[in-house]
Amino acid sequence: MKRSDLETRTGLPDALRVLLEDYPRDLWQSHRNFDGLTRFWLERHLMFRQVLTELQDETRTFLDRNTDPRAFGGRTAQMAGFLINQLHGHHQIEDHHYFPKLSAAEKRLELGFEILDGDHHALDAHLHDLTEVTNTLLRAINAGSDATDPAGALEARLGGFERFLDRHLTDEEDLVVPVILHHGFRL
Repeated sequence: MKRSDLETRTGLPDALRVLLEDYPRDLWQSHRNFDGLTRFWLERHLMFRQVLTELQDETRTFLDRNTDPRAFGGRTAQMAGFLINQLHGHHQIEDHHYFPKLSAAEKRLELGFEILDGDHHALDAHLHDLTEVTNTLLRAINAGSDATDPAGALEARLGGFERFLDRHLTDEEDLVVPVILHHGFRL
């Protein structure tokens, strides 16, 4: 595996953090080139993190035997479906619209956008796995079976997915927002 692989990396390589040094996170929102669409994009990232945390909390509560299985199944289906579908759509917009424009605006960071595109492919496989584990849980609940083991599998899968998703979102923000601020780019 390469250092750029989502599963193993601990951040973007230093060469791709060059604009982040000039535009650190604590200055983003006060910068004149930080606009509403950039704020919306960052809010979407926050929403993905929040929905994932809520799904994890719901699963832990169920495993502690503090939730009706059918109610848990309904909430899980809704939250997991929302998260999976929204992430797919979000990544498609980035891959086909935002990343090509941002990469063209900042040629020295092209490798960073290639890494993020690779992340999206890796995350697609994780989303597929998450879908399978969630569906296994929902089938057990709908059949009236004990759903403890499938819920445990979902909890484990969510924990791994959280690490990958947060790594990707953080690296994406660290690459994209400084390019926007530096070039006055409008998404």
